[in-house]
Amino acid sequence: MSREMTAVTFKDIATYEIGKRAVPQIQKPDDVRVSVEACSICGTDVHLLNDPPGFIGTKGIVLGHECVGRVEETGTGVGGLKPGDRVVLEPNVACGYCAYCRSGVPNMCQNDVILGVTIDGVFAEEFVAPERALVKIPDDMPADIAVFAEPVNCVMGAMNKLRLLPGETALVLGAGPIGLYFTMLLKANGAGKVIVSEPSAFRAEYAKKCGADVVIDPTRENLVEAVKSLTQGLGTDATVDAVGVLSPDAIACTRRAGRIVLFGQNGAVQETICQNDITRNGLTVFGNYIGLFTLTSTVKLLSAGLIPVEKIITHRLPLTEFGTGLEAMRKGEALEVILYPER
Repeated sequence: MSREMTAVTFKDIATYEIGKRAVPQIQKPDDVRVSVEACSICGTDVHLLNDPPGFIGTKGIVLGHECVGRVEETGTGVGGLKPGDRVVLEPNVACGYCAYCRSGVPNMCQNDVILGVTIDGVFAEEFVAPERALVKIPDDMPADIAVFAEPVNCVMGAMNKLRLLPGETALVLGAGPIGLYFTMLLKANGAGKVIVSEPSAFRAEYAKKCGADVVIDPTRENLVEAVKSLTQGLGTDATVDAVGVLSPDAIACTRRAGRIVLFGQNGAVQETICQNDITRNGLTVFGNYIGLFTLTSTVKLLSAGLIPVEKIITHRLPLTEFGTGLEAMRKGEALEVILYPER
């Protein structure tokens, strides 16, 4: 008889279930079965469980895609991992054969599957993933740090495009978890000044803890005027939209010949911009979706303790209290919610 485990599953629109299901088994030669040490709730999980949903998930799957775990079993074709190895996950699994994969940009894969969104994820005691989706981590790396690998990896992909020079001034629009990762990484990259725009007093305090030099409440101050006053009337060298609806603000706050990264996603919102503001001011605008061959570097970054990710942990809960963490995130009362399977 197959073993059972506790898991959080996606049932239908805005509906999840915490219950028992069979422990997943290795099906393919490159499969790896992993026991979960810790996992965390992402904004994607919240969007998937909204009504209407911000992301379309597959009914019946195990939710979750941010985790750290230990290898329990490997398929016959696995060569780089063995039982006992500790790993983190890249949940977007590319096909390897489409035009984008063959062009060196698998993050744009036409046929990718996503653990916790389209196939079974990690809000469970165990999960199965292909070897290529897993990266080994040091044995002594704390689980509460390693669990940040997936979201920080996505931001590392954007930082690789932004190429901040030491001393440059940066603006981060939004101080949710993603905005806070950007704040930490910009400071770690030598930013002379990091300005954060955030209307929530709760999140603003965390922005300061994460290295923001100035936090502006755009509901109380004119954001563009405030940024210009902090940058000798020029605007920032680099700007990040971590929300997904603030490209007009990003364009208005960035100096001529500056760089903008549009990171946040919200397909339900349309924005109006004047293209000439980009053209005349010589702005470089990057779109970024997840990381591109940056997960190994992200593990090194976290292992070295170069960014204070532990400062944004607001909740530590057993997996069975997923609902408590979800509601805290929906109310804006949580940042990093870490869940631990109970065995």
